[in-house]
Amino acid sequence: MLTALVQLRSALQEAHLPLELPQAEEQRAARLEMVDQLEDYVIPRLMTIDAPLLAVVGGSTGAGKSTLVNSIVGSRVTTPGVLRPTTRSPVLVHHPDDERWFKQDRLLPELERVERATDDPEALQLVASEAVPQGLAILDAPDIDSVEERNRTLAAQLLAAADLWLFVTSAARYADQVPWDFLRKAAERSAAVAIVLDRTPPDAVETVSTHLARMLASRGLKDSPLFTVTEGTVSEEGLLSAPAVAEIRSWLRALAEDSDARSAVVKQTLEGAIRTLTRRTHTVADAATEQVDAVRRLREDANTAYDKAAAAITEASADGTLLRGEVLARWQEFVGTGELLRSLETRVGWLRDRVVNVIKGKSQQAERVTVAVESGLETLILEHAEAAAERAEGSWRSTAAGQILLKDAGEDLGRASRDFRRRAERAVRDWQSDVLEMVRTEGADKRSTARFLAFGVNGLSVALMVVVFAHTAGVTGAEAGIAGGSAVLGQKLLEAVFGDQAVRSLAERARRDLEVKVSELLEGERRRYTDLLDSLEVVPEVPERLRSASRRVDDLRFESARKGTESSPDPAAP
Repeated sequence: MLTALVQLRSALQEAHLPLELPQAEEQRAARLEMVDQLEDYVIPRLMTIDAPLLAVVGGSTGAGKSTLVNSIVGSRVTTPGVLRPTTRSPVLVHHPDDERWFKQDRLLPELERVERATDDPEALQLVASEAVPQGLAILDAPDIDSVEERNRTLAAQLLAAADLWLFVTSAARYADQVPWDFLRKAAERSAAVAIVLDRTPPDAVETVSTHLARMLASRGLKDSPLFTVTEGTVSEEGLLSAPAVAEIRSWLRALAEDSDARSAVVKQTLEGAIRTLTRRTHTVADAATEQVDAVRRLREDANTAYDKAAAAITEASADGTLLRGEVLARWQEFVGTGELLRSLETRVGWLRDRVVNVIKGKSQQAERVTVAVESGLETLILEHAEAAAERAEGSWRSTAAGQILLKDAGEDLGRASRDFRRRAERAVRDWQSDVLEMVRTEGADKRSTARFLAFGVNGLSVALMVVVFAHTAGVTGAEAGIAGGSAVLGQKLLEAVFGDQAVRSLAERARRDLEVKVSELLEGERRRYTDLLDSLEVVPEVPERLRSASRRVDDLRFESARKGTESSPDPAAP
């Protein structure tokens, strides 16, 4: 069981629930509360099942908790305050022989142990007293309705670490909502609770206690002991008279001295806490599933936006779209117009040797084509990157969680990165350099031929780019013939030098290289979104880990209960 509960704690710690989804804030608080209870009470109590019973005295502001504790002990061990809130630091009173149980970090391990009075809410003051019977410790907690949030949080944490709640209220405050919220939680997890109706005028004892008893019964706490302390004089030491607290003191002493009764209280509270933890874990698991689903949807939206951009760039850089405007004009300057293009329109199969004679190795014109290609590709990539950013942002803005992520991103994700144009320029130039190198490498043994010299490395690399840009010949209308003819001409120029198969191989390599570089560019833009999601550390396996850990604890609990039933003697047996 101990191992299973440690695994449950680890699973809960992994369930961050960072996205602002409906009920997420509530479940984040529940998760922290559950982890705290496992660390502060359930796991330590299982490890030291024979430790003294811890009775935490809790209640509303001004209910008289500290005065009651002092009166039960018979000396001033905790200091009531005139100003509210009063108790700021918890005080634990124990028998001297039980000191070893509380000196160590078994209980509330994050609280520093001190032996002096302090207002530090991060400290636990330990007080040894012979007046407290061995096997019992009494802890005076801060107010559950304190005006200070840290006090309220600490009070709730201490009550969750109790074997027994000694809940103190008064005739004036017993119907307040906050105490009943705590008592409702105690009833839900079957915690052992005793109620002290403090500071009650003698003539109101019967009326108030009867009403309070009915309220307890209606809320599942009818078996909880109810003690009444009448309003009376407080001594100079801040103590109530011994008779006023005699019944409570006697009950606590009897509980401490009866090991079976003490064990029953611990078992009741511990089993109730474990049962409630496993039940609540499934609710946290549901919230974790919603987080996983939300992250997946946001990731899919970002991926879809950039996948579309990559596909659009690939299509536009292969269907002849780029062979328009400036690129087409510069290409025609390079290859010449007139007779060559008109002849190609009707005689595509023109002999390659005749094509060679038309080209004059115009290096300047080749450079202009290169510049035009560079500009056209950069513009194409930038336009689609901007469109992808806008689409991804728009889809994220349609959800509250996405809106908060965008707000906290630290940059405008609806636009391409500020340095994207520069990176796109570098990528295009790198691709052109790669194309040039392909041509140079492929033509290493042909550099002295007339055909290679006629075109030049720059001219052949330009021709290869043109072939890549009209791969699918997807343009339509009047431009189809021009772009298609330009691509055919480029291919003929290359074939004249390298041959058919080599040209197909070069074109495919150049095309793949361009797609890789575009993909890398867009991946950098995509990561602006996906890195945000990764930083949330929402692990898809966490919901199932939570459910599995909860089921494991329940299985062990049921198995233990079954074995306990089987081992119990049958009262009807002879």
